[in-house]
Amino acid sequence: MNYLEALNWRYSVKKFDGRKISSEKLNNILEAGRLSVSSLGLQPYHLLVAENDETIQKLIPAFYNPSQISTCSHLVALVTKTHINKEYVDNYFSHIINERGVTLEQLSAFRNNINQFLENYTQKELESWSEKQNYIVLGSLILASAEEEIDTCPMEGFKAEILEEVLKIDKENEKVAVVLALGYRAEDDIFQNFKKVRKPADKFIKFI
Repeated sequence: MNYLEALNWRYSVKKFDGRKISSEKLNNILEAGRLSVSSLGLQPYHLLVAENDETIQKLIPAFYNPSQISTCSHLVALVTKTHINKEYVDNYFSHIINERGVTLEQLSAFRNNINQFLENYTQKELESWSEKQNYIVLGSLILASAEEEIDTCPMEGFKAEILEEVLKIDKENEKVAVVLALGYRAEDDIFQNFKKVRKPADKFIKFI
């Protein structure tokens, strides 16, 4: 499938059939998330992937609609940073230096831009900015999954305290922004037979 065919094929699955995704397909999907667009390249997030049945079973009570969780192959939690401190930025620049073979002096203008960005926003604004970055990654994961013919369902309806306890989230510095269930649609999930409904192009796009 090309990407438009993949997007027409996909829908938010309400029930999976329990089959496990191959390691190759899963790694391709996760790599798409790693390579996703990131503002300033800071990637103020990481992914936690629940793959064993015992962990997934423990996560079921965290969700208001458990049908996807109880039948999925893998559950990906997108974990956002709630604090971006100097140490995090220092590590980011050390990584750039190692990867590109440049010096910190050569990156000084970029470092100053990031420092100014972080200084000009309140903690609440930075937390909101960080959380939004997760949804860019989410889009990349969903599209990559569709191109791999893997079904998905993104979910925000969860009890954070249960989810974060099971996943051992560092609550002082991060939280779960959104969750993506992966797997294969069940034959009796009637939603797969519904026509996709979106705004018509002339209502969605305006050229000026």
